[in-house]
Amino acid sequence: MSNYPGPLYETSFVIADEAVANVESWIEDVLRRARLLDGIEFARSFSTGSSGHTARTCQFQALDDNALDELIDGFFSDLDAEAAEQFGDDVVVGSRTLRVDETEELPLDESPTCLNCGTRLRGQYCGHCGQRSRNRLISIWQLLREAFGDLLELDSRLWRTVVPLLTRPGRLTRDYLEGRRARYMPPFRTYLVLSVIFFLVAFFDPQQDLSLFFEPETPPTAEELADIEADDGVASSEGGLFDNCDKASIEADDDVPVWVQERFSDERLKQICERNKARGNENVADAILDNVPIALIVLLPIMALVLKLLYPLSRRYFVEHLLFFVHFHAFFFLILLLQIMFARVANWLSLAGVISTIIIVATSFYIPVYLYKAMRHVYGQGHMVTIVKYLMLVVAYATGAMLTMLGAFLFALISAPPT
Repeated sequence: MSNYPGPLYETSFVIADEAVANVESWIEDVLRRARLLDGIEFARSFSTGSSGHTARTCQFQALDDNALDELIDGFFSDLDAEAAEQFGDDVVVGSRTLRVDETEELPLDESPTCLNCGTRLRGQYCGHCGQRSRNRLISIWQLLREAFGDLLELDSRLWRTVVPLLTRPGRLTRDYLEGRRARYMPPFRTYLVLSVIFFLVAFFDPQQDLSLFFEPETPPTAEELADIEADDGVASSEGGLFDNCDKASIEADDDVPVWVQERFSDERLKQICERNKARGNENVADAILDNVPIALIVLLPIMALVLKLLYPLSRRYFVEHLLFFVHFHAFFFLILLLQIMFARVANWLSLAGVISTIIIVATSFYIPVYLYKAMRHVYGQGHMVTIVKYLMLVVAYATGAMLTMLGAFLFALISAPPT
């Protein structure tokens, strides 16, 4: 059996002519530091020309995939940040991971072939037709594994996506942009799966939705009914959200745009108010919650545009900034999902309220820390520059979230069905 070397991490630097001397000196220092690291077997560099610019390529031989993962999160990430901080636009950095093709050395009679088209396989999937390299289904267990493989297999793309999404800020985005995509679930699919699971878990009440399987509650006594009626009387005397529909109007005001006054006349506002009053406050709240997922999707391109403005010299396309927030929102859904599940488990196990509260608060503080570390990892700028842009991004995010949620609220009110 052959001993194949570990993965090769290759970083290329396209250097402006006026910065060649300084950058080459810095690269030599980088190579000296790299050779002292335990996870690197050797480090080397060579020069090439590129359309009037000087290009230098550095290659780092890692011991194995585990060592490479640690280096990508640490040394190589800091390397990009150093280059951006010291040389700015004078250096364009790119990187990729190279591995030995072990299948190439197998004899033809030992190399597996695709059962669908007969093409020689060079991995888990056929490069010609895309079928997975598995035999036909011969048992119920294999059928179930085929149906729920991503959930049952610890090495599936689902778990290989969720773990770095939760623990390594910016890792998925950076890997995707650098071409390391096959091992992970596609970004938008990750976002949709986690958002659907979150909303199902967050708004699913077993006691209410599966009431048939629970013992019926004891009917209230006469005294309890009297108290409930008294409380309802107090609530009705205080007035509800849609009780004063006759007073619904937009007064003529220079601050209110003319097109708003034309489209929301007093008569139209009264109709909207009556419709929402007829369907009740609880149904209005449900309609608002139904619009929240759409509002969050609308927020994604808005925040991508903010990142585009914050990093005008990054030479990244709009869709690359959009990808950053797709992954961040997926992480946001995942952390909220874990908090909800932990709170419910803690309630069932009667854990101390203080302990569960501390854990939930700690994970909540992890969210802003995660955003900052993701910006550092993906965009590779120094701490001070990133902190300034981070604060600007947080303000823009809070403003955008408030406006989109307000839009979801207004749309839920306006779209009330006629009675």
